[in-house]
Amino acid sequence: MNKVLFIASILDPRNKLEYVGDALEDMFGDDKGNKIKDEMVTYMKSMFEEYVAKFSNASRRSSSLFDLSGQTSDLSISNNSTKSTKVRNKIQMKRNKQDGAGLGGKSELEKYLSEELEPNDDDDNFDILSWWKAHSPRYKILSEMARDVLAIPISSVASKCAFSTGGRILDSFRSSLTPKLVQTVICLQDWRRNEPYPINVEEDFNDLMKLELAMDDIDLHCSS
Repeated sequence: MNKVLFIASILDPRNKLEYVGDALEDMFGDDKGNKIKDEMVTYMKSMFEEYVAKFSNASRRSSSLFDLSGQTSDLSISNNSTKSTKVRNKIQMKRNKQDGAGLGGKSELEKYLSEELEPNDDDDNFDILSWWKAHSPRYKILSEMARDVLAIPISSVASKCAFSTGGRILDSFRSSLTPKLVQTVICLQDWRRNEPYPINVEEDFNDLMKLELAMDDIDLHCSS
């Protein structure tokens, strides 16, 4: 199973790591469940570190643009005042780093996981995205990660099944169709999509059988 599904559950403040850990133990047992849990936590931390690096690079670019705009807007600023501005920016970056918004960046995730769970009253109206929006000032980086992960549409259908037409043509009632007849049905499906008048395949089944026999006769004639 994709680890992002577990991360999406952890990012639910009503579940967090406790719910996922218990669910893994129930599904796979204590030993295997704990092993999968550790792998999933490691994967989540590595994903969070990527967002930390992204946030850090964006902060550096914004601070650089601020310095450039300050220098071009007022050319009378002395070198001493410019240096003091850079020192203030470094101090602010250190403070952000201590708050979990800098290069370290692990305290935000650890703080989120260590806090108590949100009360779960089986309320279907709970809006998890609104919760993260309201708590974004506390979790600047983690809220960005939650927004991206929780916005992924979840589907239990495999991609091969979703884009393959074979399963919708050959079912338990049509498993005895010959390959040529299946090819004919697929062609009729394409024609039907472009045909202004509806085509009933069941009513034209006899004509399809005649068409298949005619194709067999042509193949025999060509092979002889």
